[in-house]
Parts: sequence; structure tokens; C-alpha cells
Amino acid sequence: MKNNIIATLGGLAIISVISTLSLSTAFATDTNTSQDNVTVSVPVSCTMNGTGMTSHNANIPNGTYQADIGTTTLKTFCNDNQGFAIYAIGYTNEEYGNTTLIGATGGQTIVTGTATTTGSPDVSNWAVKLATDSTATYPLTLDNSFGSYSNVPSSYTKVAHRDSGTDLGSSATGASLTTTYAAYISKTQQADTYNGKVKFTLVHPASEEPLQPQPATAGCINYFANASSAIGEMGCQSATNNASTTLWASNFKRDGYGFAGWNDKFDYSGNYYGPNETITAPSDVQTNGLSLYAVWIKSAGAIKNWNGCSSLTKADQATNILSQSITALTDERDNNTYAVAKLVDGKCWMIENLRLADKDSSNNDINLSSTNTHNPSLPITNVYDATNPTTSNHLSATTDPTTTAWCTANSSACDDQSMLATNNTTLFTNNTASNYSASRNVYSYGNYYNWYSATGGHGKYGSSYDSSYTAPGDICPAGWHLPTGKGATGDFGVLDIALGGTGASQSGDAGKAMSLIYRSYPNNFVYSGYVNASVYYRNTYGGYWSSSAYSSSDAYALGFYSSSVYLGTSSSGKYYGWMARCVAGN
Repeated sequence: MKNNIIATLGGLAIISVISTLSLSTAFATDTNTSQDNVTVSVPVSCTMNGTGMTSHNANIPNGTYQADIGTTTLKTFCNDNQGFAIYAIGYTNEEYGNTTLIGATGGQTIVTGTATTTGSPDVSNWAVKLATDSTATYPLTLDNSFGSYSNVPSSYTKVAHRDSGTDLGSSATGASLTTTYAAYISKTQQADTYNGKVKFTLVHPASEEPLQPQPATAGCINYFANASSAIGEMGCQSATNNASTTLWASNFKRDGYGFAGWNDKFDYSGNYYGPNETITAPSDVQTNGLSLYAVWIKSAGAIKNWNGCSSLTKADQATNILSQSITALTDERDNNTYAVAKLVDGKCWMIENLRLADKDSSNNDINLSSTNTHNPSLPITNVYDATNPTTSNHLSATTDPTTTAWCTANSSACDDQSMLATNNTTLFTNNTASNYSASRNVYSYGNYYNWYSATGGHGKYGSSYDSSYTAPGDICPAGWHLPTGKGATGDFGVLDIALGGTGASQSGDAGKAMSLIYRSYPNNFVYSGYVNASVYYRNTYGGYWSSSAYSSSDAYALGFYSSSVYLGTSSSGKYYGWMARCVAGN
């Protein structure tokens, strides 16, 4: 685990203090670089820095109480008129659990007790306390009796807060909070070295609650929405120690936030995983389970004609630079928000499947005019006349893809179906925790489109739309486009090569490796299956349209199973329903 962890967590500024803190580029407008009594420019919201308490090497003899084993000084700068709060949590050995700050020998399990200056603690060989005092230049309110010695909490507990804020100005010195730690070791415990830490989190506005660690069920991978405003449910995914396990795609939805993957720590300080990534289950999963938490990115603005790709750093699983490589943007056509990443090919991709349907969030018809779509041939009017298909557009979104009037063969009657979505995303609410199945619909699977639909009516059936044809328009937002797919030079091919592939289809060990890479964080492709009258191969196959025709009846696409990747033709034909991802730029 890194010593300095700074991220934008669920729209809250989260700064975790473990050792010496510095300000991140996430808060570049704050010019503070030292630790105490500094002047700052006005920050964009709220930031915190200071000295963090690390593990100490001082040996504590048995039967003794040490009143000062470490001190943390925090300084907060804020111009958020909704105020802020500071929370504390204790942990040991870089893990979160039911224990707080402890020391142990011989594999003992120890819980926090009551630190006293004499006698033995109530329940524990070890006990750790903290005392907090305020030396703020503007008032802080101390909570939960932390003004005197009190046990360090095992979940986030409020230490101090300010209910409102004002513009601090360029000479503000911020609010200081100093915490001192004390420890007691009983006569029954050997002399030991203090081996715990405290993590502090700044949240704003003050009314927000910090995310909390959640216990997993033995033998299960448990998925947590990790936000009170998220909806959706997921069940227990059975797991075996050290076994290869493909994670379930997210079934959670959160308005105004993009889903960027899973993390095995609630505050994103752990390992990131793609929604359908294959991992090796922990060696203790049958005993302790595994908790995975949804990673949410708050929308940074409109996706239409977005030009911020150059400001992002290439996303990389090895460095996990979440705050610098991934953002989230909102499609004004239906208010869906998508996580966006600058992948290793240097291009910015949606890392969620397109969910555009025929209605917006207020149940109004969506008009895909030339002003908000990538060069469509016609605005979509939500009217379809089967007797005159060339003058109307088909927006036949239904609640169930098995009953929709889906084209089951290539024909001219399908050509002008500028969008044909199954409204797949409404089904996820029926996939409850008690009967969850990854082979049913989940929210991350998005909506299904045939090629006529995905290309906004530009891609059609016939000899004029063969291997020489690339659709000039699609249903991506303005300033974005469907990936091109012709060989190694297409968007899919360039991405494949950047990810370590050949730019062509692969099978066997090479295909297995590439399939894993596509499904890993931050690429986040998923096994969403496809539609041909009915839905097939959810949770085992992923298919994504390009804008490039392969023949009069087929189009190039990216497809993959667990041990193969296809960058050639879609054997399904243009009338099949597959997924869409959009790439920034034209």
C-alpha cells in the first residue's frame, strides 16, 4: 500500500493520512507545499495535509502505559460553504477488519480494550487511545469525546467538523487538528513494538458520510455498492481458495457517477479490478470471504464535444493513477454518466457500455439530431412505419429483448433503424441479491444495438456497404465515434497492439491472455452477450461494434471468449445486437 493516498472518492475529497502528506495534482489550485502555518491560494473545495502518524519502533515493556507514542497534526483548507468533517479509523498490517490498533505475537487475535495507567485492560493485551485538540484559526467542533483519551475506532468515526465554510482568501492559515496517541500493554503480553496506524479522511460537505469497510461472507465474493445513493443488488459469488475466478459485472447504478471497476478496499487504497476480470481468489476466501467495492467517479461535466483527453495520463493497472487517468462525463441526451479513461493506446475511451435508449430520464423521446450525435443522417423521431421504412426511424426499445421486434435477418426493412435498443438497463432491478445471476442482465451490460442502430442509420445492408465502407455517423455523443475495426490500423487493432496483442485474432494461450487484458482494469470490457431474437452467452462472450463494414452482410467487431479474441468479422451479421463503446475524437 502506498504511503500517500489521494483520490476523488464518490465525489468527496478523500485524503488519507498515513505518513507525511503532500498535496496532489488533484488539488492543483492549492499551492500549499509545506505542513504548518502556511498561506494558500483559495482551494477549489476542501483539502487537508499535515504530518501523519506511522509505526513506531519504541519498545513498550509489559505492564506499562506510554502516554505519547505519536502525534498527527492535520491542517484543513476549505471554501465549501457546506462545511467539512474529519473522520478517523484505526488499522493494522495494512488491513481493515474488526481489530483496531493492536500489537500481537504468536498469531494471537486481539481486540481493542480500555487503556488505563494501572491494572490490566478490560478485554485485551493491547489497547490504544487518542486525544484530539483544536488549534484552529477558525472554529472546529470536536465529536465523540475525542477531546480526551478515547479508543481508536474500527470504522470511520467523526473526529471534528465545521458545519459551514467561507471563502478563506489567499492568506488563510486553515484549521489545525492535533491528535496524540497513547498505548497500554498488559502484564500478560510480552514487550512489543507498536504496529498500528490511524487513517484520517476529510469529507465535504459536512453532511456526507464516509464510506465504510464491509464484512464479507465466508466462501463468498461480496460486492458492495459503496454509496448510499447507488441502487441495485448483487448476491454471493461462491469462491474457492486460490481458484481462478471471473468477477461479476456491476449491477449497481448511481446517477451522476461513472463506474470505474472494483477495488478490494472501500477507500480505493487497494487493488483495482475490471468488472469481469479473472482473478485468483485469496487463499483465505473460504474462511474470510472477499469484499469488493464499486469505484465511483463523479461527473466532471458534459461528454458532448469534450476535449480533455490530453490532460489525462495513460491509465495503467500497475500504477493505479485513478485521479489522473480516469474521469466521468455525462451524456446530456439521457443524463447517463460514463467513466472515461485514457487507455494505453493514448486515446480516451468510454470504459462502460453505451446505455442510450429511446427515452430520457424524464421519459421524453430522445432526439438524436446532428447537433448532439456523431453526424447522423436523420434526427430520430421515435416513429417507425414498416410500410415506409426509408422515411422513418425505428426506436423500438422494450423491456425485454426476448419480445422485442428485433430484425432476425439482414433486409432493407432494417436499414433505417437508426437505433434499436432493448432498454437492457431497466432489467437490472429485477436481478436481486437473493436470486442474482450473471447470466441475466446486469446494469454494466448496457444496451444492445444492431449495426444499423449503432451507426445511426448510416450502416446498411447491401453491396454499397461492403468492405470499402466505413459508416460516417453513429449514436455516440458529438465529438465521439464508434471505433474503426479494419485490421491493425483500426481503433480496435491499435488498442490491441498497445495492450500486447498482435492486432489480429488470437486463440489458445495468447487468446486467453488477451481476453483477460480486455476484461481487466481499466479497460473494463465485459461478457454482455448478444441478441438474435433472444439473448445469448451473457457472462461468457463479449461483442462490440466498429463502424467498419466487412461485407454486405457483416461488420468488423471486437469479440472475445475466455480463451480467444476476434478482431475480424462479426459472424453474427449486421442485424445482431451487440454492445457499443465510444472513443473521443473524430
